[in-house]
Parts: sequence; C-alpha cells; structure tokens
Amino acid sequence: MRFFPGLKLEQRGFIRLPILAVVGLASVAAIGAQQQPALTIHWDKTTVVSVSTPTLQVVVNPPLRPGQPLSAASYKAVKDLGADYVRYVPWLPYPRLAVAELEPPTAQKTSWDFSLIDPMTRDFLAATEGHPTVMNFSTIPTWLFKTDKPVSYPADPNQASWDYTQGTELRDPTGKELGDYYGRLVSWYVNGGFTDEMGVRHESGYHYKLPVWEVLNEVESEHSMTAEQYTARYDAIVEGIRRVSPDTKFMGLALEAPRDDPHYFEYFLNPANHKPGIPLDYISYHFYATPTTSQTIAHWQYTWFDQADGFITAVKYIENIRKRLSPQTKTDTDELGVILPTDNTAADKVPPPAAYWNLAGSLYAYLYIELSRLQIDIIGESQLVGYPTQFPSVSMMDWIANKPNARFWVLKLIKDSFHPGDKLVETSVSSGDLAAQAFLTPAGRKLLLANKRDHAFDVPIEDADKASALTVDAETGDGPARAVKPIAAKLRLEPFAVTVVSW
Repeated sequence: MRFFPGLKLEQRGFIRLPILAVVGLASVAAIGAQQQPALTIHWDKTTVVSVSTPTLQVVVNPPLRPGQPLSAASYKAVKDLGADYVRYVPWLPYPRLAVAELEPPTAQKTSWDFSLIDPMTRDFLAATEGHPTVMNFSTIPTWLFKTDKPVSYPADPNQASWDYTQGTELRDPTGKELGDYYGRLVSWYVNGGFTDEMGVRHESGYHYKLPVWEVLNEVESEHSMTAEQYTARYDAIVEGIRRVSPDTKFMGLALEAPRDDPHYFEYFLNPANHKPGIPLDYISYHFYATPTTSQTIAHWQYTWFDQADGFITAVKYIENIRKRLSPQTKTDTDELGVILPTDNTAADKVPPPAAYWNLAGSLYAYLYIELSRLQIDIIGESQLVGYPTQFPSVSMMDWIANKPNARFWVLKLIKDSFHPGDKLVETSVSSGDLAAQAFLTPAGRKLLLANKRDHAFDVPIEDADKASALTVDAETGDGPARAVKPIAAKLRLEPFAVTVVSW
C-alpha cells in the first residue's frame, strides 16, 4: 500500500475526456443502447495457456485485531475464498503491530516482543491454512539505520504513525545486522523460536511453513532506496532467512510505480548484481488508478481504464526485461486497485457512490483479463480491509456492515471460475466499453465479461439455451454473484457488471 496516493501525469496514462461530459448521462445511455457490442470467439484457437492465480492482499491495521467484528468477518471471507498466494503485510503506520524489535539491543537486554503481532498473524495463517501465502513484514526497525536521533513511535498500537521509517543508510553497511533481524523474525514462526543477540533463547512453539517471503515494500517511497541499495539489502535479508528456512522462496522489488524507473528491473533482475546463489524467484509491483479531485464517477469509468492501459503497456515492457535477464523469475502484481483523492482526508468519511464498488470490481476483472493474456503468475487485488483514515476506497470489506463488498465478490467469482492451466482462446469484441475473454477449462467453456460503463449492454450469446451465468452488479450489492439467464440469445450486462458465462 502506498501512502502518497497522488501520481504523476505520465503514470496515469493518457486521459480520454468522456463523451458524457458533453452530451450528458442520458445521451450516453442512449448511445450505448444503440451500439451493442459484437462478440467473436474462436474456440479452436488457443492464444495462451493461463498461469495466473487471482488473489488479494491483507494489510495489517487495527480493525483486523482479534475481537474486532470486522476481523472475524474478514478472515471468514478469506477462508471461504480459499485463494492461493494471499499477501500478508504488517506495515509502516503501525510500528507496534509490525516491528518485533522496536528498540536496539543493549549489553543488558533486547526488546523482542511478538505479543501484539502474533494474534493477528495467527488469524491470517489460520484463514489461509492449506494454501501458499506471501509474507511481507515490510517495516525495517528504524534503529537499524543511521538517524540524527532515536525515532519515537506511539505507545498506542492502534495509532497511526506515518513518520516511523527514517534514515537511508544502514548503521551496519554489510547488511548482516539487517539479515539477522529477519532471520530471527522468520525463525520465530518456522523453527519454534530463536536465539537473540545476547544468546538468550525465545520460544514460540510455532512451526509454520512460509512458502514465499516478499522483501520490503514500495522501496522507492517508503525507504527511499536506489536499485543498488535495495538489491544489496535484498541479498542480506535473503541470506538471513535462508539460514533458518531453506525452503522459502523469495519475491523482490514490490515497486509502487513500476513505470517510473526501469533501472530497478534492469539492475535487480541481472544475476550478476547479486551475491552468488541468491535466488530471484519472483518480482512484484503495483498499480492503483488515481482520478483527480475534480472528477466524478462519470469520469472515473474512462480515466481508470485509460490508466490501466498505461499500466499494461508498462507490464509488457517489464516482461521483456524479465525474459531477457531472468526468464525463470515469476511475477506477482500484488497490489491492484483504486485510490480516491479523498482517501486519508476528512472527506473520506463520506462513502463513494454505491456504484463505485462495482466499477472498481470491473477494473479488477479487466486487469485480470489483460494480465492473464500476458501470463502474469499472480494477480492480486488490494486490499482486504480499508476504512476512513486508512484508504477506504481500497477496501474489499464493508467496514460498517462487516460484509464483503462487490470488489471481493468479483474476485471470488473469478477465482472460482478460472485457474492456471485453462486455455485462453481468441476473443474479440467490437466495443472498447466491454472487456471479454473466453476460456477452455476442465469444467467446460467459459466467458468472462466486464462492463466498463454506467449503462447496460445486451451481449449476443452463442448456444444460449445451454448457457448459464453468474454476475456481480448493482443488484447483488454486498452479496455474492447472482444467477442470470440469456433472453432471446442475448445476455443483459448491467452497468459495471462482471459476469461469467458457462456452457
């Protein structure tokens, strides 16, 4: 999760001014009704075989602490979803919920303390039991850096502190101290405990498996690291963790704005820039659509998808770098969503229009289609819980009703319908207002449709008498996908609907 949601113009892609700004919503709806999209599917022409896993990220924040109603509802949703590679991130604004050693060790004592961290981590690992996860304790203890003075943090674990991360130069330039911190942290969870800097044993009793560890998060902003600094610290952390968990795989970069500096990819993905034997199992990076303050949902339906197209162009460029330098490395786009300009301001207490959640779900479905075509390995929606003052527009849970919202149900619809190994077949649609991709799956033929616009479409459906469909739209609200049937060989897609047709 980024904590500076504004993006440069070039990050947003080219913004197409919507025609509705000129002719009005009613006219746009009329135009849409007159120009229904034509859909063409060649079931005999496979374009790629899917390797893509749809999933989400869980960012630590106070409503996810045990005993909170939203926590119980959220982790029930995660368990019911049953997704692989869910990302878990104890992060920057809550030092006491994210950093296990908040004070530097002295000759007399250490400050290791998991009492606030463990209950949340146990809940997450229980909800994802039986599925591989991506763990990322992204916040480095500030005392590991050179700073002008000790950095304070709130005594209240629920109070956000946006300036905890300070310093750019490690006090131990070899990185060993940094690697040792993460080695002990991981050993607490996988080896039943660890021995601290004074030789004292700390017992946890945990013997979890941690399949993937992501090293730090959004290093350009949160840690102000160059590609060279990050790569050296990645190596140090990997070395520290591998000593205690040799089977763990590693994910690197977690870049906030991947279009900004391709040098990160050029440098990090070159094995010559790493210590011998350091694995490059995964890279990761993020995308958030970010409308301007003057825009409304009438504009968002254009702006977001234009920005998404810019992101997809960047993905293609990054993929060329990856395939050239480290083709065995996999990719996780583990933060995909929307950040409204009202987030983390007084205005974020006013909820967005109800259709916002459906539009944001449609954006994720569109990204899933495009990233699946590029054979991106993990496609992660961000994030499980947001709420006023903490990126409410990114939430997949209704923090008032304590129920999953439409963004979650879109993810579940996609996760339940499509899997790695499915065949994507040649699919085309005559209108850019609709996204479509057909799949050949072990369960039969399926079609994913995403309506990008605020008016309905009637989509022609072949073999309509044999087809069934599930959709997430305004009518489903905070509920799961509902069943719909084609009428007169056409399927009605309501505004911002995401629909899966099955034969």
